[in-house]
Formats: sequence, structure tokens, C-alpha cells
Amino acid sequence: MENISIVMTKLDSKDKKILEIFGKNCRLPFQKIAKQTGIPITTIHNRVKRLEAEKIITGYKASVDQRKLGKMVSAFIAVTVDYKLLKAKKMTQNELAEQLLAHPAVEFSAMVTGTSDIIIKARVADTDALSQFVTVYLRNLDGVEKTQTSVVLNEAQPKSL
Repeated sequence: MENISIVMTKLDSKDKKILEIFGKNCRLPFQKIAKQTGIPITTIHNRVKRLEAEKIITGYKASVDQRKLGKMVSAFIAVTVDYKLLKAKKMTQNELAEQLLAHPAVEFSAMVTGTSDIIIKARVADTDALSQFVTVYLRNLDGVEKTQTSVVLNEAQPKSL
């Protein structure tokens, strides 16, 4: 088991303003951020570089409307792990969560507490594809004991920060 140490970085109001704006639009030029915040452009540039170096900003990505790509159905699937089988396969729960995340239908995978061990968010074309994913792929995957699927009816916009 690896030892993970997280060092909390103190952020001042300028850092928080920059991160708030980046959370809404990370493509906004530094000049416009400087204008919005009243912070000099060189300060914006230096702080962003520091936030990247300290791994507070870990990357930049596009928000994609998956429905426009034909993925119309999303679901949260609670997975109960078969620990005896995992142990026999010399796999960990974390490795199973990572394996699930590698599937093209899976957007999110996390180990959780409660009645389930892993929760995933899957996005597929339709309910037939969801049924295929759950009954053919997921339930036959080594280490998966059972699943419980909740289809998403409507999604609120996620917070940027």
C-alpha cells in the first residue's frame, strides 16, 4: 500500500479569482483575466505557472456534449466487488476500478463506502447499449459480484470549481 501525502497549498484571493475564471473558461487570454480581476497580466502569468507547477492546475480540457456524439443515455452503476475472486486473481479493488475506467463507455470510476464498493458513470447510445454493457461486459468481469444501475433522467450543469 502506498503512502499518499497531500500538502495543502495556501491560496490567496488573487489565486482564487484566477482559478474561478479558469473554471468557467480556461481559454480566456491572460489579458482578459487581468482586465476582469484588476491583477496585472504578468502577475496572472506567474501565478498560473506556479499553480501548474504546484499541481493545483492539473490540466485543461474541453467540455463535450456527449449527446451530440450519439451517447444519449447515462447511468450510475454501483458495483459490489467479489473480494475472494479478486484475491485469487491477485488484483486489488483499485485495479478493478481502473480497469472499469478503461472501458470506452465509462466516464468516471471511484471506490466508495456504503453498500457498494465502486461506482461508475457510463454513457452509451441507448438503453440497448446500456443493457449490453451491464449484462454482457460488466457482470461477466472478474471481480464484479453484482451491480445496481440507476439511469440518469436529467443532468444539471456541473460546477466548474
